[in-house]
Amino acid sequence: MTQHLAHSPGRSAWLLITVFLVLLGCATPETSAPRPSGTAPAAAPSAPAASAAPPIAPTSAAAPAAAPPALPPLLPYDEAVTRAFTELLARAPFREPERVAVVVDPLIDGVSRAQTRSTADIETRLAAQLKAKHPNVELRPFTAAALGDAPYLVIGTFTPINQQGKPEGERESFRFCLAMIDLKSNKLVSKTAVRAQLGKVDATPLPYFQEAPIWAREAAGEGYVKSCQATKPGEAADAGYVGALVQAASLNEGIRAYNTGKYRDALALFERVAASAQGAETRARVGIYLCQLRLNQRDAAARAFGQLVDQGLADRRVAVLFQFRPGTAALMNQRYLPQDLWMKLLAQRLASGAFCGEVAGHASRDGHAAVNERLSTLRAEHVRSRLVADAPVLDKRFIAAGYGSREAKIGTAKGDASDALDRRVELRLFACQ
Repeated sequence: MTQHLAHSPGRSAWLLITVFLVLLGCATPETSAPRPSGTAPAAAPSAPAASAAPPIAPTSAAAPAAAPPALPPLLPYDEAVTRAFTELLARAPFREPERVAVVVDPLIDGVSRAQTRSTADIETRLAAQLKAKHPNVELRPFTAAALGDAPYLVIGTFTPINQQGKPEGERESFRFCLAMIDLKSNKLVSKTAVRAQLGKVDATPLPYFQEAPIWAREAAGEGYVKSCQATKPGEAADAGYVGALVQAASLNEGIRAYNTGKYRDALALFERVAASAQGAETRARVGIYLCQLRLNQRDAAARAFGQLVDQGLADRRVAVLFQFRPGTAALMNQRYLPQDLWMKLLAQRLASGAFCGEVAGHASRDGHAAVNERLSTLRAEHVRSRLVADAPVLDKRFIAAGYGSREAKIGTAKGDASDALDRRVELRLFACQ
């Protein structure tokens, strides 16, 4: 999901490469520890120190900041979804009996950027509501062909937020953003936002996103979120997002095929996207790897994974997702989860690239804080030891530390696949001095 990881773009000389360890069982949090726990080799390097800030001259008292806009009322999930649809269509520029065609770019989690069971459920509900109450609106599948015929595009994000409406700290609701874009002008013509109670929301990622070995945020995905959350009606949608719509539609066809077990069809679609002018993107390569693994093309899958790592290193960001045995620091290793291979390839790339850095463990917000603080440290130390075992030169280049849940991305404290992003281990890298 992303979150689907920690990004630290402001540090000079730092490369942020994030390795996410996804835990199938209970992984647990720490919310108040003042510093990470962990161990470090004596010769491990430290990050460049920041220069001291100059003193700030006294100024006259500033005017009080404007109060943030009030949050939408908190509604039960079913009511929130129905209200969002009703408001979006009421504000749309078309009216019965005018017949119009609409496509939906699959809704995503606003943090992990993954399609989930709830975002898929929302699309199903939208189709049912259009059929029952708006027979003049034809809902078409999100394909390259449909984009040329349908004048309107619907997008949406589902984001866990706190009481201040921010995706941080203790989450108490989901913010549901829904927007409609006129594909002729590329401007938003309708938008609404509601809040849903946490209870009935199932943020479990769909198979492609749950099984992906790499998590990354890409320009098109960021443009999707920006177009929904940060763009007002009458303003243009993000140009990068709109410009990549045909590619996104082809990619989504591959994701749908993979989610329904049609691996050969999905592989062909992913390869077509990867070979296009804009094809060097992580999601297509992730799909190629997943399909090759499912089709027992092991050597090809290993090469595809290596290419994913190389691509991430070239972009100065890579995220590999691992799975531990519940409550332990032991990695799982199954037929479709070759984590020993992942570790070896990652170690080789890190060693050849002369990287140094910190292996940072994290935990979700469920469970006992002290236990989860320790567990996040143990898992970080285990990853470090495995990397060193595969590439001994890394021994003096990396330290290990546990951060508990202080940097949780999802923050819902579910302790299942829906907040696996919170149980990650990151490699925060910088050039060795």
